[in-house]
Amino acid sequence: MVTISPERCIGGSELTEPRLSPDGSLLVYAKSSAGGAVLVLSAFDGAPPRQLTTYPAPRTGRGPGGGCFCWTPDSTAIVYTAGDGNLWRLPVPGGQVQRLTDHGPDRVAQAPMTTPSGDGVVHVVDQREVWLQPLPTGPARRLDDGSADFCFDPFVTPCGSEVLWQAWNVPDMAWDASRVQRVTLDGSLRDEFRPTGAIQQRRAMPDGVAICVRDDTGWNNLWLGDAPLVDEPFEHAGPTWGPGQRSFAVSPDATEVAFTRNEAGFGRLCVVEIATGVVREIARGVHGQLSWHGTRLAAIRTGARTPTQIVVYDTSSPAGEAWTREVIDIGPASGWEAEALVEPELVEVTARDGATVFARLYRADEQTGQLMCFVHGGPTDQWQVTFMPRVAYWRAQGFNVVVVDHRGSTGHGRAYQQAMNGRWGELDVADTSDVVAHAHAAGWGVPARTVLIGGSAGGFTVLGVLAADDGLAAAGVVSYPVTDLYDLAERSHRFERHYTHHLVAPIPASRPTHGPYADRSPVTFAARIRAALQMFHGDSDPVVPVGQSRVMATRVAEAGGIVALTVYEGEGHGFRRPENQLDEYRRTGTFIADHVG
Repeated sequence: MVTISPERCIGGSELTEPRLSPDGSLLVYAKSSAGGAVLVLSAFDGAPPRQLTTYPAPRTGRGPGGGCFCWTPDSTAIVYTAGDGNLWRLPVPGGQVQRLTDHGPDRVAQAPMTTPSGDGVVHVVDQREVWLQPLPTGPARRLDDGSADFCFDPFVTPCGSEVLWQAWNVPDMAWDASRVQRVTLDGSLRDEFRPTGAIQQRRAMPDGVAICVRDDTGWNNLWLGDAPLVDEPFEHAGPTWGPGQRSFAVSPDATEVAFTRNEAGFGRLCVVEIATGVVREIARGVHGQLSWHGTRLAAIRTGARTPTQIVVYDTSSPAGEAWTREVIDIGPASGWEAEALVEPELVEVTARDGATVFARLYRADEQTGQLMCFVHGGPTDQWQVTFMPRVAYWRAQGFNVVVVDHRGSTGHGRAYQQAMNGRWGELDVADTSDVVAHAHAAGWGVPARTVLIGGSAGGFTVLGVLAADDGLAAAGVVSYPVTDLYDLAERSHRFERHYTHHLVAPIPASRPTHGPYADRSPVTFAARIRAALQMFHGDSDPVVPVGQSRVMATRVAEAGGIVALTVYEGEGHGFRRPENQLDEYRRTGTFIADHVG
């Protein structure tokens, strides 16, 4: 009997950005749901966590991203970015809020960090400018020189005299080629450092030595100074899709560094001893947003069988003993602990060109021939083995669920990630088709009972597979899919407007009638899609204009195909309102029941 309801899948809250106070005595983290977002305070005194913010509400990140708030050095207040685009100072555990900046509402301040002396806060505005705001008041001063198109995560060095930040210029994305820009607060020095590949999370040790994540060796590894601190074929961070990623944390005595490890999608928390380079494995599960002060290390923790949590590890255990872990809060609704959730299996598939492609299989309890293949968005991204109610829901319905990491995905090294450059719409389509064909050959499903699902770039790939391999699947379900590459390049939001330059080709000056922008756009080959197609889109999507789905649905229908399009009013790139999330589950279930054998 199916026990997982759609209502439970959409219930609960999203947790992110746990940050310990500098003295290690308090913890603040972000919690958001359909009712809005708040920052929550835990005092480790046995009392339950309490809501910290009231008005204005914070502008929170998602998952491993952050950039919402920081602590003041004396642990008495936080500075956070609010929905009005400004920075606000709030005493902890409570008091009168004070607006610090005058950027909003048309501009957005993010990624604040107070100076070591507490007399100022650096931050980014619109992800392209770096500013210093004096505390408690005073005129703001812009620090960058405008030479970078994007600026993320300003960091004030421990001596308080320099500010560093991650920067890059279009048409590159941050994972293609990024650099570190530096300026002294007195204006005496301005320079930048360009690594071989990409760099992120540039910080400094107490003695000023650089610590960051770089992929010069082919993997996003933790670096100290001019060399990897941990050199291994695993990723220690994800792609820079937003500010505030914190995939490592230095111990208070600066002798160790905790870091996250991505093992082909499976997560692990590790600690490296700086003096010896010895790595200890602390805990399984995907971790993120690490914060280490005093004898506590806070993090987000999640896994296939672990509902997303805010956890705190006790780091005072004697050498050789395991760290104990305390769960501070759990995001998803209750009841998941009683479900028979499973860990996926790593799948390696030999693609048609001989390369190895990765996927993960969540086996159903009974084999019914039903197969569901999920394709992640991005496309420079990955669905790690996190808590995914959607996967659990369809597995409970009797589907074997395969999550594909086609080439272009992260988590498998820089070469694997960049292999799709110039081939988006070709290589991802071929790899996904090969994984699905492998699944059929292995007996995990049959074509007549196979459904392909993807959102955004994942929807683009699903549409490509349905058109290229008629008969491979019975149906496709796509949400806010990319269907017109030229329109995406012209009209998407600023962060991604240049994205196709490397993934497809330099952007043409006018709409092409042939070539990769035309030939790989699903609207061009809509007539070739014969599988049943369900589409969802929000009418306020800033990333993929809703008109793309409307044109696609019209062309599929005109060619005699089976297509249904649902447009949600007021929704963006992803659906936030519970009634729409629930409707999506129900419509998808009805659609599959009607069209999948």
